[in-house]
Amino acid sequence: MVTGYLAERFEIPREKITVSAHLFKDLKLDSIDALDMIAIMENDYNLKVVEEDLMKLRTVRDVVEYAVRYMPAHA
Repeated sequence: MVTGYLAERFEIPREKITVSAHLFKDLKLDSIDALDMIAIMENDYNLKVVEEDLMKLRTVRDVVEYAVRYMPAHA
C-alpha cells in the first residue's frame, strides 16, 4: 500500500522505499506531499489520522505501523 503509493504518486524508485527510509530526508517529500499522502490514506482506506500523530510519522515504517494499527478491519 505505502510503497506502491509512494512509487507511483511521487515517482520514487521502489528500491529507495525501504521501511527505514525517512520520508523527508531520503525520499525528498515535502510537507505538502506528506499531507497529500495522508489525505489519500484517509480517503481510500477510511483511516483517520490525528494531527498530533501526523507529526510523529517520519519514516516509511512509521506510516505502515500507523496504518496497520488504526485501519478499520473492513478496509
